[in-house]
Amino acid sequence: GGARLSHSHEKQFYYVLQSLTLWREIAHDMFRLWCLSEDDLLDQDNLYQLKDTGQGHQRVQQAPRISKAMRVILHNTQQKVGHWIGSSVIHLGDNNVPNALVFIDKYTQVSSILNPIVLVLKIVPELCKDANIDEYIDKTFGGVERLKKDILLDFFRSAFDGSGADNFYDAGSCIDGRLTSAWHWCSQISSKPFYPVFKLAGFASFDGEFQK
Repeated sequence: GGARLSHSHEKQFYYVLQSLTLWREIAHDMFRLWCLSEDDLLDQDNLYQLKDTGQGHQRVQQAPRISKAMRVILHNTQQKVGHWIGSSVIHLGDNNVPNALVFIDKYTQVSSILNPIVLVLKIVPELCKDANIDEYIDKTFGGVERLKKDILLDFFRSAFDGSGADNFYDAGSCIDGRLTSAWHWCSQISSKPFYPVFKLAGFASFDGEFQK
């Protein structure tokens, strides 16, 4: 699905800021969240159903420990950023995030999304020591700084636009949907005008390492 959010520039700024802040807080607490996920998954009193969620047959199981921890993390994030834009819905134990294992898998992938972008931004100035690449970047993008801003602008705008699913409930501005939109952006990286720069920097994929 395409973009579903139409914020003003100011709202989009805070929407992206709070999303990245939330991901940071989750990453910092990942060890505890992983332990809680295992407790939820292996709880003999916490039964599951095998059902078709639209993403194939999944083990749909409530995750009370993770859910409680996420509500605390979300509340703390909201306090840090001052105000909250968008939905505060946390999908867990439903068709979107069927169980605690899927939750952990989704959020361990945040670094796979962000690290390649950060690496490209760092590598670009080094690439420009080659006169031919420097000329290409200057003529195509207007220089290194303009290129960096173009990459960040596209990511902050299009990776946080509510896209990536068939309806607003599955993507949109909910907690899980923010990550869905970011992965949707990653899936379209080859169509971006700056994709050749990613390849020059050694980018292979968002699931792999950079080529030397």
